[in-house]
Amino acid sequence: MSGFRRPSWWAMLLTVVAALLFIRLGIWQLHRADFKEALLRRYAASSSAPWQDFAKVAETPPADAFPRVQVRGRYLTDRLYLLDNPKHDGRGGVEVFAPFELHGHAPLLLVDLGFLPGNGNGKAPQLSPLPATDIQLQGMYVPPPPVGFEMGGNALARQTHWPKNSIFMDPAEIARDLGRPLYPRMLALDADPASIYVREHTLDFSSMPPARHRAYAFQWFSFALAAVVMLLVLHRKRKPRPS
Repeated sequence: MSGFRRPSWWAMLLTVVAALLFIRLGIWQLHRADFKEALLRRYAASSSAPWQDFAKVAETPPADAFPRVQVRGRYLTDRLYLLDNPKHDGRGGVEVFAPFELHGHAPLLLVDLGFLPGNGNGKAPQLSPLPATDIQLQGMYVPPPPVGFEMGGNALARQTHWPKNSIFMDPAEIARDLGRPLYPRMLALDADPASIYVREHTLDFSSMPPARHRAYAFQWFSFALAAVVMLLVLHRKRKPRPS
């Protein structure tokens, strides 16, 4: 190290703290990427898993699992909700949700009927009527779509007729709108070739997929390396200038 000057204690401390912080953040991003990839694998495997008793998972579902369940009850056919323009295709469309009432239970179960493609004219697709009689449904008990900031506040409260449109499907807003509590998760129905709905359910990590976590991890590790390089550059001995 004859080509470098001894750094001051505060420069060494600042560099070590910064490098360790950046490395810790990079490792955290890698852990998040691994966690989300594991969730995606469990989600894919859940589509063929054995049925579970809905009563055992209804109120306290496992945090890292997606049970397959069967429920019986009836739709509230006049209370449909449309998640406006989810990213399924380039023509637009809506994800359709319907509240489902189980016999003898106060909470309502929000059912994801699937995606209904648009025709490119900006108008909501035509909805088919739901059965008004008792029916048995089956699918995966999954978390609701992620909720973000909605300009203007609760869009559902400003609408007086169903189906109601929103760019976010907030269970708390839907519960207030219906005047009934909701189960903490919703039912994503199994695919049905005879249905008009496209049912290709997956976890929504579009804003932060595992690959982006790994990109951020590389960025944090680069910052750690840059902190060390900066310390070395600032304390490199300079050759004396010729007189």
